[in-house]
Order: sequence, then structure tokens, then C-alpha cells
Amino acid sequence: MDPILIYAVNALVYIGIFAIVALSLNAEYGYTGLANFGKVAFFMVGAYSYALLVQAGVPWPLAMALAALISSIFGLLVSLPAIRLREDYLAIVTLTFGEILRIFIKSEDWLANGVWGISIPPVFAAGDFVTGLWMNLALVFGLLVACYIFMSLLANSPFGRIMRALREDQVAADAIGKNRIVYKSQIFMIGSAMAGLGGALFANFVGYIAPESFLPIITFTIWMMVILGGPANNFGVIIGAAAVQLFERGTIILKDYVTLPIDPTNLQNILFGVIIITILMFRPSGLFKESKINTLGTRRAMRWLNPSSK
Repeated sequence: MDPILIYAVNALVYIGIFAIVALSLNAEYGYTGLANFGKVAFFMVGAYSYALLVQAGVPWPLAMALAALISSIFGLLVSLPAIRLREDYLAIVTLTFGEILRIFIKSEDWLANGVWGISIPPVFAAGDFVTGLWMNLALVFGLLVACYIFMSLLANSPFGRIMRALREDQVAADAIGKNRIVYKSQIFMIGSAMAGLGGALFANFVGYIAPESFLPIITFTIWMMVILGGPANNFGVIIGAAAVQLFERGTIILKDYVTLPIDPTNLQNILFGVIIITILMFRPSGLFKESKINTLGTRRAMRWLNPSSK
């Protein structure tokens, strides 16, 4: 198989994995306004849960589902004390949780081999790298499509309208009898489950994970995907994930052809910062505007308001 094609398929797998995690942040921040700066923690919980379950002999599809479930439980546990906080304090709490969890796993050797990390046996075509690569691509994009459909249905459901109401005016949501604590906890669980699923796919694909695989920069990268693509637009978020991944890889390749005056990683971070500032200044809604609610009721209302659109 052509090395360039292998590189392209590898990039697509990463795009699919991080698009799922970006969709999870879109549910929390894009639709609900919850500033989760500890996204990498739930990604890490999913990855480690999957690795430990597979090592224990659990079949990989069940391990993947359990990893998402365990991440959602962590999401609930974190949300219960933190969800009442203001947005900025919620961001601090979730960011701290991510670092505490990473340091805990790093220091407790009995749990997952500490700093040395753990290996995950391949579940697809052991010994055949190319076949395993294509199988992973199919799995990741199959689950990405499932997550996209789920998020689209959720955003256009009554639950999705409550999510937007919580983002726009929590007092108004309270006034119409919506328990914002319960709804926010549920949204945190949904977002954490999807992030955990992304973590399980990541662990399955790379075959080895360690605490240093889950640095806070991953959280900020996922935030860039959402901000770039457009909060509350699932399609835009996927495009944002693809753009950020391609940009990351492009700057890495660039150093092989151009003599850079600074370290490529530092250049990458500088360019990311410039792009985010530019977007926030000139297009704060991202590349794609927020998707409108599309339900049978809204379609009927639009036809009633504008009969010529029939």
C-alpha cells in the first residue's frame, strides 16, 4: 500500500475520532453553554476503561460500550457538585479535574502501570497493518455517523430546545418549570459518554496509551474545532475537526521542506492562536452558523407564516 495513502487513511481515522469528541463538546457548550475545559479527562477515562476491559478479556464491542458508560458516570459525578457554578468557575473545576485524574493515573502504578502506560491488543486483523487500518477507518466513521445522527435528532427534539433555552436564559427556563440542574447533568452525561467513546476508539487505534497522551492541550484543540466549525452546528464541528487535524499535520510536514526559525510545535501553537483570535474577531459564530431547529411543528409554523413556501 502506498505510504501516502496510509498517511491519508491514518489522518482520516484521527479526524473521525476527534470529530466525535468535538460533537460531545458541541452538545455541552454549543447547545447548552456549559464550558467544559476538562474534556480530555472523559476522553482519558474512555481510553483507559477500554484498555483495562480488553486486557481483562471483555469483548471489544462490549468494552467500547462500557467505556462510554463509565465516562458518562464520571460526567455525572463531576457535574453534581460543579453544575451549579457560574460558567467561568465550571471551566476551572473541569480543567482541574482533568489534571487531577491524569496525575492520579500517572502516580498509581497498580491501576494502569503509571507513567509506563499500557498496551492494547489489536482487535482487527492482528499482524496485518493495512487491513487493520481500513477496519479502524470503517469503525470510526460508522460511529461518527451514528453520533452525528444522534446529535441531530437530539438538537431538534424537545430536549434540544431545552438545551438552547438553558444556554440563552436559565431564569426563563426555570420559570417554565425546567429543572436546570437535572438537564445539565443529563447533558454532561451525554457529552462524557461520547467523549469516552472517542477515547475508546483512540486507544483501540493507537494500541498504547500513557498519561502523557492526555495533556490539557487536547482539550484546547477540541475547543478550537468547535469554535472554528461553529458552535451549535454539528456539521460545522466535524468540518472544524477536519480542519484542525489537517492543519496540525500540515505544520508537522512543513518542517521537512522548509527551514523554520522556531520549533514547529511552537509555530503550530502560535498559528492556532492567531486563527482563533481572527475567527473570534471577524466571525464569532464560526465557519457555519448555528443550525436552526427543524421539527414538524416549526415546518408547519413556517408554512403558515409563509404560504408561498409550500
